Amino acid sequence: MEIKKIAIVHEWFTTIGGSENVVEQLLKIFPDAALYGVVDFLKAEDRAFLGKTEIRPTILQKFPFISQKNYRNYLAFMPLAIEQLDLKDYEIVISNCHAVSKGVITGPDQLHISYLHTPMRYAWDMQNAYLENSQAKGLRSLAARIMLHYIRIWDSLAASRPDVLIANSGFIARRIRKFYRRDSHVIYPPVDTDYFSPGGVRGDFYLAASRFVPYKRLDLIIEAFKNLPDKKLVIIGEGPDYQKLSRNLPGNITLMGYQPKEVLRDQMRRCKAFIFAAREDFGILPLEAQACGAPVIAFGQGGALETVRGQGTTKPTGLFFPSQTAAAIQEAIGEFEKLEISAQDCRENALKFSNQRFQKEFYESVEDSWNSFSRG
Repeated sequence: MEIKKIAIVHEWFTTIGGSENVVEQLLKIFPDAALYGVVDFLKAEDRAFLGKTEIRPTILQKFPFISQKNYRNYLAFMPLAIEQLDLKDYEIVISNCHAVSKGVITGPDQLHISYLHTPMRYAWDMQNAYLENSQAKGLRSLAARIMLHYIRIWDSLAASRPDVLIANSGFIARRIRKFYRRDSHVIYPPVDTDYFSPGGVRGDFYLAASRFVPYKRLDLIIEAFKNLPDKKLVIIGEGPDYQKLSRNLPGNITLMGYQPKEVLRDQMRRCKAFIFAAREDFGILPLEAQACGAPVIAFGQGGALETVRGQGTTKPTGLFFPSQTAAAIQEAIGEFEKLEISAQDCRENALKFSNQRFQKEFYESVEDSWNSFSRG
């Protein structure tokens, strides 16, 4: 493909996660692309993945009192902010979206490709769970519901704007079809299988890692291990529920809080298995664990079904539990300890999701889309 002027539009730059890993790989595919974001609150030490590329934030960055701690409170203004981006000088616009970035406005001669991590969970099928967890009551609850009603209307409109939709999993492709009534094709997100690699000696502990937010269901994992005093559990992560979940823990459960990638990798290399209780859109962490040779015990819904080979398959890399309950996790652990799962099989499964694979598939998708688009 002849080099085109390309813009990449991300959501908010606040922390480093799976969505930011996609940005890193997009910049490797298209190193001269301009980079836009809703807001930019990244710390200096977290910017290495950007190379020399500068982030160009929306007008929301200049709103009074906005900060890394409260930017989510400005959700109602994000559709307006993303629509104000002036992208007329670019031939190809790539939005990396789990919220509003797909809503950028492009012209008839511009190709807009949107890589969708998910339709907005809090605006669609998980609205009630988010409102319940926010503990908003009375007028606050009513105001939140009205705002989300209008966000859904805008979100449906915004989903019609890209020329091409790419889903990050088959699970998300089905959600896109359900909520947006559009087809998409799947390109799995990148996993750094060069960095996450086997090493060290397996220990006698189980590992969980994620943000401490309700839908990750760390509470169920903790409850399960409270009932398994002879099994050790280590959890890495931080978030709003950290203090609540850290109270009155027995000695077999260790909360490490936030840890750098080096520590996460070390724990993945040494754990008996990685436990994943969320109904996740895709889930990078189970693949990073498998890249380190660790089996995965996962809830049997969502993206995990596409990234873990469960019991009964050829060369299994883990097993699934059928319901989000502590009892189901306990039963799965008991079943896991009767199995023999090869670290090499786990590693080989993860290699199918590598950075190199993502770069190749995404570039080819952009090239094919541009060729079709430019022919009219």
